[in-house]
Amino acid sequence: MSIDVLQEKIRSMKNPVMVGLDPYLPILPRHIVRDALEEHGQTPRGAAAAYTRFCTELLDALRGVVPAVKLQSACFEALGADGIAAMQTLSRYATDQGFYVLIDSMRGDVGSVAEIYAQAMFGTVPIGSTAHRLYSCNALTVNGYLGSDGVRPFLPYCKHDEKSIFLLLKTSNKSSREVQDLLSGDRVIYTAMADLAMRWSEGLFGRSGYSQIGAVVGATYPQTLRLLREKYDRLFFLVPGYGAQGGTARNVQGAFDRFGHGAIITASRSIICAWQSSGSDGRDYCAHAVAAAEKMKQDLAEHVTVL
Repeated sequence: MSIDVLQEKIRSMKNPVMVGLDPYLPILPRHIVRDALEEHGQTPRGAAAAYTRFCTELLDALRGVVPAVKLQSACFEALGADGIAAMQTLSRYATDQGFYVLIDSMRGDVGSVAEIYAQAMFGTVPIGSTAHRLYSCNALTVNGYLGSDGVRPFLPYCKHDEKSIFLLLKTSNKSSREVQDLLSGDRVIYTAMADLAMRWSEGLFGRSGYSQIGAVVGATYPQTLRLLREKYDRLFFLVPGYGAQGGTARNVQGAFDRFGHGAIITASRSIICAWQSSGSDGRDYCAHAVAAAEKMKQDLAEHVTVL
């Protein structure tokens, strides 16, 4: 199952780091933007070409350094059809390079629309007598706060097609407390969501012991991370908020069990934009990204030992 694949990649590399690929023209090295816009014009196609080159070169550099990558769909969808095509291309390329691939789109809808989302991201889309696989990914972020109508359409893919979903539980943003910390009976909302995740997980536990339904829990709430790990030891955690958002290696140690299993820590800007703090012109951005990823691994290893 998908989470088993992720856990094994983490174990084999002794590295629970997932790099977020969040391209945006203002943060890209100038030479990449210049070359793409000169060739394709100041158009969405030009921006998509810059994103594709930037991310492809990062994937080449990070192969063998980190086990997993995350594509932020909003960055690509903002460019329309050209951006979506770039995301499709990059999802296939990252898979071919051996990464565990998550598309961070926080999908949330119900009924037939949720079914279409699940089919588009995880399955094949029938067109006439043909069927087309549009994306190559292992997992997707999903907003479970719409209830079971928004989650169940994804579950057959988790059970039969080696896919996983990560439900928003306690997110890293400051205003998450406005909703997720409210009381629902004798529980806070995010623990009610965790209880639902466990209920929906029936028949979805892999050989690693974890459900194919994972949970998004922010690094910016270390005490919550620790409490959730203690109570929900069969949910695999996707932990954003490390680095640029303020999360530290010490903050996230509570996300792991005693074997250093059960979580992967994501970082985006602190790795892909590491070149910006070096005084570099960006031509060596890949080397800086690799150095930042390795530094993150070392920092985590001071608090978490992956066995």
